[in-house]
Amino acid sequence: MRIDAHHHVWDLAVRDQPWTAGLPALRRSFTMDDLRPALRRNGVDATVVVQTVCVAEETPELLALSAKDPDVAGVVGWVDLTAPDVADRLAGLLEAPGGERLVGIRHQVQEEPDPRWLCRPDVRRGLRAVAEAGLAYDLVVLPAQLDTVVETVRALPEVRFVLDHAGKPPIARGALEPWATHVRGLAAEPGVAVKLSGLVTEADHAAWTVEDLRPYASTVLEAYGPGRTMAGSDWPVCLLAAGYDDVAAATDALLAGASDDERDLVLGGAAARWYHLRTKELS
Repeated sequence: MRIDAHHHVWDLAVRDQPWTAGLPALRRSFTMDDLRPALRRNGVDATVVVQTVCVAEETPELLALSAKDPDVAGVVGWVDLTAPDVADRLAGLLEAPGGERLVGIRHQVQEEPDPRWLCRPDVRRGLRAVAEAGLAYDLVVLPAQLDTVVETVRALPEVRFVLDHAGKPPIARGALEPWATHVRGLAAEPGVAVKLSGLVTEADHAAWTVEDLRPYASTVLEAYGPGRTMAGSDWPVCLLAAGYDDVAAATDALLAGASDDERDLVLGGAAARWYHLRTKELS
């Protein structure tokens, strides 16, 4: 089973996406119907849709989508981790229509001005509530924030973490360090998985090649192994640098030396296990 472990949808008629300002390729609505032809062309059986803005209304909308769209096997939503009633808010989402497909929570840590936001006591209290609710926590961070990620993961062994976009390595600059050291440090903690996603948008948008991505993908695969590495398209954000088919082809090329079993894990098995996905084949 092939699973796209990371993509987005949004409707600008419902809610603005301020972060797309100045990005014409993304300044429109994107729906599952837009994505579906690419899923079919690439043999993708199920997807995980991920939040884009930190507003409470978005997650119930994504859950409702998952309840009616058989291609969506999981939702990574948002909740205010610092809210005193965060546990109740998580319970409310799990009880909402489609709530059984809530598999994780995410916050735009990359946009937080406090470089130690993840280390705040109220944030860590919220992270513990996420774990107690049986959910994973997706980390969307910049390379400069990875040191606090390592610190947080070590302090919260009960939390199941997912590092989005491999921690956004500086591919366009061709730099591996200190990103690689931090990523390997995280891999030493058993409660962390990683997404092989978003690499093309960290590369030169106009001239990237698979070989540009390979050192970063190899670092991730060697550190985490196929059982904790999950492939995702990051559609439609990937359109800044590549089409869905291009991302899928690049992922296949990066996995060319893997065994069939290893490929199956990266392309679906790891996501299904780590997110506890409910799909037609897994249920």
